Amino acid sequence: MKTNKAVVKVMTPKDRESELSIASHMREILAGLGEDPNREGLLRTPERSEKALRFLTSGYRTDLNEIVNGALFTHKCDEMVIVKDIEFFSMCEHHLLPFFGKMHVAYIPNSKVIGLSKIPRIVDMFARRLQLQERLTQQVAETLNEVLEPKGVGVICEARHFCMMMRGVEKLHSGTVTSAMLGGFRRRKDTRDEFLSLVSHRQNY
Repeated sequence: MKTNKAVVKVMTPKDRESELSIASHMREILAGLGEDPNREGLLRTPERSEKALRFLTSGYRTDLNEIVNGALFTHKCDEMVIVKDIEFFSMCEHHLLPFFGKMHVAYIPNSKVIGLSKIPRIVDMFARRLQLQERLTQQVAETLNEVLEPKGVGVICEARHFCMMMRGVEKLHSGTVTSAMLGGFRRRKDTRDEFLSLVSHRQNY
């Protein structure tokens, strides 16, 4: 399997030092906001926020090879495979506010299929970084394209952004939809139409 250079971030000693100092910087931020970092309710907030931030950005330290872990299988199949409604939570790189939603991922196998649980894990790997929705959508598509070398990959991402809901224009119900279509999904309108039709169809299980 090829290595996607955008996937794995090598931590330098400076990076590790920066990680260790998140809590101390958070105390300064609290004081800068006009709060008292020493009052009872905030005493452990810097450590809690550091722990939360490390989890929310754990995608930088996630290895694609460990996610896939050999779950690629030879199978003669040329029908579309779709994993719908993959929930994700990420953070906007512009305001460090959350955005969240769901992603629909499809591919047309060439000679390999991937374990279905691996696709949501790949989504999480990229979502748990400081992100743009447009980049997140593209990264998921390109990674599956690289891992599987399929006949095509399609990704649709629907999300709501707290930077629009809590500040700025304050539009609570506005959503953003992005897509990435590679291979047969880009070249063939009937393939795109089938994908869109299957994604929009709601099935009660």
